[in-house]
Amino acid sequence: MYAVIEGIDTAGKSTQLNLLKSKYPKAIFTKEPGGTELGTKLRVMALNGEAKSKVAEMFLFMADRAEHIEQVIKPNKNNTIISDRSIISGIAYSTQLKIDQLIELNLIATDNTLPSHVILLELTPEELKYRLSQKENDSIELRGIDYLLNIQNRMKETIKKLNINYIFIDASLKIEEIGKPSKDNYTKVISIKFDNQNDYNIKSYRQEEIRKESEQIWEKCGIYMIRTETKQED
Repeated sequence: MYAVIEGIDTAGKSTQLNLLKSKYPKAIFTKEPGGTELGTKLRVMALNGEAKSKVAEMFLFMADRAEHIEQVIKPNKNNTIISDRSIISGIAYSTQLKIDQLIELNLIATDNTLPSHVILLELTPEELKYRLSQKENDSIELRGIDYLLNIQNRMKETIKKLNINYIFIDASLKIEEIGKPSKDNYTKVISIKFDNQNDYNIKSYRQEEIRKESEQIWEKCGIYMIRTETKQED
């Protein structure tokens, strides 16, 4: 399983990943950008402004992604991998090109390797405004609420265009409600999509069996699902 946690700045990805690390010590935790030795160097180059154009910066991050897939994801394809960000953030933050163009370029960089599942921590405008007001903002956060909400929308659009299994979770919930749900304390799921018939070679399964399989996979990431609290999106 190759699962990723996505979300805009201040959504709480790092907090949830730390909780998952303590719960699943045998899982492989990684990140983009900077998940490999080369990737760390490329990330520094990009963040230090060594690339003088936005397109050049985009290709630095894409090179990081290509190395990450080859060095971390592919060699561990039979293990549980949980990543902080992925191709989804890479596409969403590259606003100089259309999403469809970026998908084509990134699929080349990743050799068509995509996450099997994604958890997106979603913020409302009000919650985002509050969180930004409570901290010293970095260069990305200083671009403002409208910019970050646009990135969030691009993330959602990218996830759907890539046809990845997803859960969108209300990130304004308390940390323990997101990170440590139980059968009696259900995480609020904003929307959910499972179309998993090509994953894990389960084409012969009935739809109910596919759903149960997906739920078991998500429970490994600490997420329990209740269909009565979900909204199905096409």
